[in-house]
Amino acid sequence: MIFTSLKLAGAYRIEPQPIVDERGAFARRFCADTFRARGLETDLVQRSISLNARAGTVRGMHFQAPPHLETKLVRCTRGAIFDVMVDLRDGSPTYGQWHGEELSADNWLMLYIPKGFAHGFQTLVDNTEVDYEITPAYVPGAGAGFRFDDPALAINWPVADIVISERDRLLPSSFIGVRL
Repeated sequence: MIFTSLKLAGAYRIEPQPIVDERGAFARRFCADTFRARGLETDLVQRSISLNARAGTVRGMHFQAPPHLETKLVRCTRGAIFDVMVDLRDGSPTYGQWHGEELSADNWLMLYIPKGFAHGFQTLVDNTEVDYEITPAYVPGAGAGFRFDDPALAINWPVADIVISERDRLLPSSFIGVRL
């Protein structure tokens, strides 16, 4: 696995290194020893899947409130997404900054999103599936977030025709004041 540090401290792009032969390909996507050697979370206790019927679907920007801050390992297993994380860590030099990039079933890339970040994504094609490994497990009542179109962030979502849930539409309009 190749770990590339992102501009947001503690966040990584992870690129599996497939072994390819006449049968196809095989690659590690997680190794506790490798993650631990980099000081990354290894106790990813919950695995979740998101199925999205239409291109342009936005899920986010979500996080769990303290003391239930989440670490996520995110990958796209079918289709493609524009995945976004926002640093909300109190005292972080990159507080309020975002990073986004394409994850797809074809590129095999993953993002490691540390505690103290909001997360969201937009599907780039119909019938997209996203796989999450998370710690800690979801805690009812701890979920929070802000709108995907927060003008202070000006995230450049690639698909103009947005599909969004009523729950996400009703989130606060800005991250300003959120510090984790």
